[in-house]
Amino acid sequence: MTSNWTVENIPDLTGKISIVTGANSGIGYEMARALARRNAIVILACRNKDKGEAAVRQIVQEYPEAKAERMQLDLSDLASVRRFADEFTSHYDRLDILINNAGIMRTPFGKTADGFELQFGINHLGHFALTGLLLDLIIRTPQARVITVSSGGERFGKIDFDNLNGEKGYDPGWAYGQSKLANLLFTYELQRRFKDTGVDAIAAAAHPGWTVTNLQVHWRMLQVLNPFIGQKPMMGALPTLYAATAPDVQGGDYYGPDGWLELRGYPTKVQSSDRSHDTAVAAKLWTISEELTGVRPGLDPVLIEQIDRKRNPMP
Repeated sequence: MTSNWTVENIPDLTGKISIVTGANSGIGYEMARALARRNAIVILACRNKDKGEAAVRQIVQEYPEAKAERMQLDLSDLASVRRFADEFTSHYDRLDILINNAGIMRTPFGKTADGFELQFGINHLGHFALTGLLLDLIIRTPQARVITVSSGGERFGKIDFDNLNGEKGYDPGWAYGQSKLANLLFTYELQRRFKDTGVDAIAAAAHPGWTVTNLQVHWRMLQVLNPFIGQKPMMGALPTLYAATAPDVQGGDYYGPDGWLELRGYPTKVQSSDRSHDTAVAAKLWTISEELTGVRPGLDPVLIEQIDRKRNPMP
């Protein structure tokens, strides 16, 4: 791993197609900006039309040759997730980098359009469905990567299968930790399934440390401490960008800042909680996520074999 790795270390991404969810602001915007700067085609998957288009204009103004566009995606509505996947697959025949970044943090109790608790529904189920609906393109793309953004808050999380929707008692911090732990359980389970089926793709994760973003609007304490501890969004984006682009990344890796308590600094490989590596919980969460979303991310062995034959024809 390169010491003090920055966006300057991102390799040329000409020909690569990428999606960044929640890319209109914060670390998502910085991710999209950095990928576009290195010549990737970048889809800014955003809920807010005006903010998303403004973000695209900013990127193109800074890098006139950038290939960036906004597409509508509301992770709190599975119908929107399906429309996004349909639109993307109708325009593109590959997906090299999917960054599941969008999220909310410590919000008051609420529900998504499909009746899920907001944080679990947006942070985990929305991205689970999105990844599943794009999986055929991902496995058709050599060396594709699915990078999901978690948080140090996952260490305080626990999957409560009897209260996934917070209806039997709701605490915003608990719900956030559960959703961020779910992000890691999903990442590691996806990587296991890639490995078991021989898919030439990587599932990895990252967290931004303590980064000053709009995500903190519901947590007053963080806003007070931001000037002393918080780092800028570009620094917070680096661990995810490393996971998405660095050549030494392996499936199941997890990256975060290299500073004290992983709060700030340059990207480095870090360890997640023991709970995030519980394979039984991960498998159960996967099955329940399929049932809740109606999306079953298939890794069809026949399709995989057909793709492999096309990539490696017999002499």
